[in-house]
Amino acid sequence: MTSKPGAPGAHGERLEIVRTSERLQQIGDAWETLWEHAGALVFQSHGWVAAWWHAVPDPERRALAIVLAWRGDTLDAALPLATCRQHGVRVLEWAAKDYSDYCDVLLRPGVDPAVVARMWDYVTADGGFDAAYLGHLLPTATAAALTHRASGLTLHPHHRQATSLRVVGPWTSGQAWFDSQSGNARRNYRRALKNLSEGASVEFRRLGPDEPLGPALNRCAELKRAWCARNGLVAPLFDEGSPMLQALAQVLADKQLLHVFVLERDGVIVAITINFVQHDTMMAYVTTYDATFERSSPGYILLFDYIRWAVDHGATSIDFLCGDEDYKYRFANQQVTLASFVGGRTLLGKAALQSDRAWHAIQTYRSRAQQKSSRTAPPSEDQRAGAEAVSDR
Repeated sequence: MTSKPGAPGAHGERLEIVRTSERLQQIGDAWETLWEHAGALVFQSHGWVAAWWHAVPDPERRALAIVLAWRGDTLDAALPLATCRQHGVRVLEWAAKDYSDYCDVLLRPGVDPAVVARMWDYVTADGGFDAAYLGHLLPTATAAALTHRASGLTLHPHHRQATSLRVVGPWTSGQAWFDSQSGNARRNYRRALKNLSEGASVEFRRLGPDEPLGPALNRCAELKRAWCARNGLVAPLFDEGSPMLQALAQVLADKQLLHVFVLERDGVIVAITINFVQHDTMMAYVTTYDATFERSSPGYILLFDYIRWAVDHGATSIDFLCGDEDYKYRFANQQVTLASFVGGRTLLGKAALQSDRAWHAIQTYRSRAQQKSSRTAPPSEDQRAGAEAVSDR
């Protein structure tokens, strides 16, 4: 079912809820024009959301609920939402949220932000969900205004937060950034590179624009699957046969944002990072390495090299995106907390949120009790062992 735009409301806009793939395709040009005018991140582009929708591995659990605000034939705002059924509860959330580090509404410059509240009221009145969850919101997110409203579906702060770590300049050159690192960090880099280069040729490079993406993406997915297996994790983005990684990377390539960096040993990729650049910021979307060479820290070498490359090519910051892995703290000089908000629409949704709060309180209590008891206990072997971390995506 597709909700067509109705007659203009009291504020002059026509609101629409997109629920079908056909309508999603029809609005592509208008959405991309809005995205370009707004100067938003690629996560809010039509290409990103459409790529996710066409490659999503579990479409039977999901439905589109994208809210649009039109003024004539001009798209003024897009609220990219979708529903997902989780344990019998229908949750309204950001479209493509599992693959988007920063989520937000898309608003044309000069348009009254109050339209976002009206769009929210429109979709909540239309129904089709039990609870709402809006996460990965930067402090500057336009959608954060929805949490300050007294009417409509009320959103409350949620305990689930995300951390974004960044390296922020500016620097005169990549070498200047490298020289600003501690002596121990620089020595570790040189030592790792020497170990990795022993008996082999090691090369850092950026994939050229004419090189096929497939082999590098397949290698990336292969290494990430191995990492997930070692750590008992599941990451659908890297499932064998899944088209998602290829689809999202192609969006970045089509928008000329994609930068794939590799560290090769005798021509074989031992570390890889899939990055993109917007607003003079290098953003590290996926990073992984070959555990066979873990003692030589290929991921550590690659990170040093691509940061230097980014600075030399005009980047004023390097954003590691979501995740608070240890390796990011070694380099980051800025930390940003991403908020999340929830609201219950039906009795089932409200009960699910209450159960979630109770579970979180219990887990918090247990965690504090364990920390208290471990203060006097010697560290375990696992706690003492260091490991080179990779992206949590």
